[in-house]
Amino acid sequence: MGELAGIRALQPASRSVSLLGFRVDTFSDEDVVGLASHAINTQKNYVLGHHNFHSLYLCQREPRMRDFYSLADHVLIDGMSLVLLGRIFSLPLSRQNRATSLDFMPLLLPEAARLGWRIYYLGSKPGVAERGAARLRNDYPGLQIRTHHGYFVPDKSGVENRSVLADIKSYAPHLLFVGMGMPLQEFWVLENRDDLEAAVTFVCGAYIDYIAGEISHTPRWLGALYLEWLYRLLSEPRRLSRRYLLEPWFVLSHLLRQQFRNWREGTGVHDNLPTRRVE
Repeated sequence: MGELAGIRALQPASRSVSLLGFRVDTFSDEDVVGLASHAINTQKNYVLGHHNFHSLYLCQREPRMRDFYSLADHVLIDGMSLVLLGRIFSLPLSRQNRATSLDFMPLLLPEAARLGWRIYYLGSKPGVAERGAARLRNDYPGLQIRTHHGYFVPDKSGVENRSVLADIKSYAPHLLFVGMGMPLQEFWVLENRDDLEAAVTFVCGAYIDYIAGEISHTPRWLGALYLEWLYRLLSEPRRLSRRYLLEPWFVLSHLLRQQFRNWREGTGVHDNLPTRRVE
């Protein structure tokens, strides 16, 4: 209880830094909970994204991904590989700056249940999200969570999309989680931003699929060894082989070219983005 009390009292205080040209925030898991509390209590309206190697790859291929990260109020670090990359280039990053839904949700959900925060989860196959939500309600008595699957036509003006938006609005969630996978979840938030009134809108990938048992949990100790990717690759080789075996080389080659240009121009690896405090 003492630890949670500290989280509740936390004033968000993080810096944005440039990881070779990509903005990320140095949030810890506790900071994410503090930001949610801050947003709800002050009636803010934040969008949170996250970066990993896959998102960096997509940013080179999909202009709308870059638009989403320009829109996002804060960008979490999702992956120890980015922490390692940042440390190689002398950024002040540590394990504490990796904030993923699997890590911060066990801190956030008890607060949501205690304080009556309503949560809406959009994503996953039909039935999967509700199965995961049922488990969360069992684990956190009093938790208010509504779900909708992510298998609908997401055209902004389409009937299905309007129905989803109307359902979200009628529930009036404090926290909206969009777990439709990259880049669809980012595109959906980008397209519908003006209609989303939750205090915090998170893009969260396959979080509920893990909770529902659709995807096996990666042993957390592998994170310290920077090997979570290998476990996921071996678990789903057909779906993830390109992401983990090919995309990182494309990203690294791009970053090295950018670094070479920085050296020629006499700029640092993260001179193009000033640090800033959370507002």
